[in-house]
Amino acid sequence: MIDLTYRLVKDFPSFYGTQPVISDVVTDDFDTTGFFSKSWTFPEHIGTHVDAPGHFAQGARLVDDLTAAELIAPLVVVDISAKADEDPNAMVEVADLVAWERRYGRIPRGALVAMNSGWEERFGDPDTFLGGAGFPDLNFPGFSIDAAEWLVARRDPVGIGVDTPSLDPGNSSTFPVHFGFLATDRYGIENLANLSAAPVRNGTVFVGAIPWEDGSGGPCRVIVTR
Repeated sequence: MIDLTYRLVKDFPSFYGTQPVISDVVTDDFDTTGFFSKSWTFPEHIGTHVDAPGHFAQGARLVDDLTAAELIAPLVVVDISAKADEDPNAMVEVADLVAWERRYGRIPRGALVAMNSGWEERFGDPDTFLGGAGFPDLNFPGFSIDAAEWLVARRDPVGIGVDTPSLDPGNSSTFPVHFGFLATDRYGIENLANLSAAPVRNGTVFVGAIPWEDGSGGPCRVIVTR
């Protein structure tokens, strides 16, 4: 069992920069009330988190519409770390998916297809992880729209995932994967951890998305079993 989730800390690198976007307040403590409790404030799209279809597709399903069945799926891990070493904005291309299938077999229907770019090695340095100061100055790998559309048309995944802060590469300003892929009624997961330790195939992933009322997404616990 491998945890693909980053610990959600108050200074987690944000798409808009490294400034803190999370706060917590102790509302109860042992000295005054006899127990410990906090109140947290954070954006939906922080940490290891899910993007619901309605995040970019108006009128599409939101996070509380996702079914339990689609949150348990076969995991496919596509390694593009060699490309990412050469180009920080490298993308999962159709050729990478075809090469994966030649080596491992057909991508199963209903899979979560995850990109492993090796980006987790940069996580300790927020500026390096983001590849810049914050949008629009970002540089990190993501999916190409061609690869996302190929998956939808040919393999019918439940979603795609990345080990970076966005489904689209960091230098994108038009977000074609967010607009195009999420509009097909599938979800995305960003900031996945430990993909290098995850099984490349034959794993089962559990996406612990909280059904926030009318939420566009939110932090989640993602675990894969062999």
